[in-house]
Amino acid sequence: MSETFLVHYILCTLPHQYGPFKISYNTHKDKWSINELMTMCVQEEERLLMEEGEKVNLTVHGKKRKHDTKGKGPVPAERVIKKESTCFFCKKKGHMKKDCIKFKTWLEKKGYGKPKETNGK
Repeated sequence: MSETFLVHYILCTLPHQYGPFKISYNTHKDKWSINELMTMCVQEEERLLMEEGEKVNLTVHGKKRKHDTKGKGPVPAERVIKKESTCFFCKKKGHMKKDCIKFKTWLEKKGYGKPKETNGK
């Protein structure tokens, strides 16, 4: 395999974070050797790490859950909709969108209401 093919293959397999790096390579007239590519990749990786900053994983030890997510044990009951729920259409409390009078009249105006009865003649 030729060195230019290997350089091209390595560039194609880099993750999407290296997009600007690939564009930079393609805009330069001179082509890199594998050693130059490796050096540039290390520099780009260091730049990406500095740009991203540090990450911290938070783990908390606490009580175990009663319901296992693997299907063992009783199935939790579905959440009951409370009367304090808010309508997404008129933003008033006490009913849901499907029961909203304003929503139903709006649907009828748009032509999405209940189908009108036909005579069959």
